[in-house]
Amino acid sequence: MGRRRQRVDPAAGARAGALPEAIAALSRSLPSGPSPEIFRRAKFDRPEATSALWQLLFRVLSPLPVGNALASLALEAQAHLVKSALCSQGYPRLALAQLPEDGSQGSRELLLALSWLLARGPVPEQMLAQARVPLGDEMTVCQCEALASPGPPAPHMEAEGPVDVRRVQWLMGKLQFRWRQLVSSQQEQCALLSKIHLYTRGCHGDQSLGHLSVTEAEMLRDPEGGQQLLQTLERENQRLEAVLAWRHTELVFWRWMAGGCGRGPEWSAARRASREAVEKELGALQQCWKQDSGPARPHGPHRLVRREDGAAGERDLRAAEVIRTLRSQEACLEAVLRRLQGQCRQELARLVGALPGLIWIPPPGR
Repeated sequence: MGRRRQRVDPAAGARAGALPEAIAALSRSLPSGPSPEIFRRAKFDRPEATSALWQLLFRVLSPLPVGNALASLALEAQAHLVKSALCSQGYPRLALAQLPEDGSQGSRELLLALSWLLARGPVPEQMLAQARVPLGDEMTVCQCEALASPGPPAPHMEAEGPVDVRRVQWLMGKLQFRWRQLVSSQQEQCALLSKIHLYTRGCHGDQSLGHLSVTEAEMLRDPEGGQQLLQTLERENQRLEAVLAWRHTELVFWRWMAGGCGRGPEWSAARRASREAVEKELGALQQCWKQDSGPARPHGPHRLVRREDGAAGERDLRAAEVIRTLRSQEACLEAVLRRLQGQCRQELARLVGALPGLIWIPPPGR
């Protein structure tokens, strides 16, 4: 008698073949992503994959430009910052906080933390947007992300010893001086942009734009820098292709994660926390929409274009509309500033009251 042939599920074979492709696409879409083999070893909790995942989580949670001093921190410092960042975002698993920070173990737990971040939001798209090369002089008007995710509340810290009121006043004056420096530098930048736009008027090939941006003018001044910019754009296109491939094969990755990691109570808690976070952000957006019954606010960055004829396209924004939006945001920030100033005055009064014989003259209110 012949052997009975085993029935082969073609869908299972297709999923098995798509799994390496999904993991490779995820690795290419993340900043300095590890090799796909790191993900496979982390699934089986192999210790050699731990350090690479600590570094990956650090880059995802703390996106830093190349050459930043914080990017070269030791592994222990990166692991400590990753734990703090995940705790502030409401990561539900306590096992992560108990992991050693020397990279000796815990690769599966780190893979779960990365999956939790991927489930909460479009991490590859966010990383791609942060590293995007702006070819035009852009500005962002909408602040939906700040409204939807206000972040964790600032921790209240009690002073260990007596606080010098004069140092607090000096720090407040220094902060005010730095704020004025920032405003003056922004005004100077706007003046320089205006000069470049006026000087290059009529040089752009696109008649709807009419003038060059700072990046385009720099490319004409330094052709070698233009070659570097072209290489950067090519790398950005490769990451964009990887993000698209990841979205097409994402379901295969989640099935793979749901099979070694299990569906125990901790997994259910992670799903519940993710769902609550999404509902919270959705509620914040709906509340913002109810408060503003006017036309929808513009989203994303917009290129600054000087036009003499005053014509505007369907998706263009006039300066008057941007000014109205910025003034509305300024009023909200002013209210927050006044509230914080009141809290600072109360705290200063409490500190001065604890020091007998000290006369405190509060600054004049504005």
